[in-house]
Amino acid sequence: MNHYFKKLKLSRRQREIIVGTLLGDAHLETLTHGHTYRLRIAHSESQKEYIDWFYSELENCAASPPHYKTIVVRDKKYGCYWFDTVYSGSLRFYAHQFYDNKIKKVPQSITRLLTPLGLAVWYMDDGSIKSHQTKGRIINTQGFMKQDVSRLIECLAKKFSIQSQLRRQKEGWQIFIPSAMHGLLQKTIGPYILPSMRYKLD
Repeated sequence: MNHYFKKLKLSRRQREIIVGTLLGDAHLETLTHGHTYRLRIAHSESQKEYIDWFYSELENCAASPPHYKTIVVRDKKYGCYWFDTVYSGSLRFYAHQFYDNKIKKVPQSITRLLTPLGLAVWYMDDGSIKSHQTKGRIINTQGFMKQDVSRLIECLAKKFSIQSQLRRQKEGWQIFIPSAMHGLLQKTIGPYILPSMRYKLD
């Protein structure tokens, strides 16, 4: 069997991590017309510890260890640290849940799929502090349609009792978690937040 194509047996923890990062920055790719997929996880080189953590969690799925590359955006060069999983039919479920005609969406089953670990991964990908003057927190969901972001807000309330608000931004829709919810958010995801990512929560 080709090294880059194989059947994977994903653990429950790995599945939770995959759900969280697909809500965030990761994406799925296929070369086999939807029969198999690979997961690509990439962040800036300053978040090396975060990528190394992903790799340690998904090492049995990885095609190779993480490595650097330089990307150019609007004539500016940026360092990127990334790795891919192998192509596998085991990831096809997530492609069906998170994509519609190659456009990322929020699954209707997200309340069932998202766990505290998955929420922590999503927050580490896309969460931030609104300002130094408030304990309000933001999750950047501008890549999703409004109805998808509304579904995520409903999920946060129903699954974790975290009340949040839909905020219109120039680039799209964002989730705002008010300061009154900070304690509950920290209790829910705090145990899973990596040391290098504590600045996004504390």
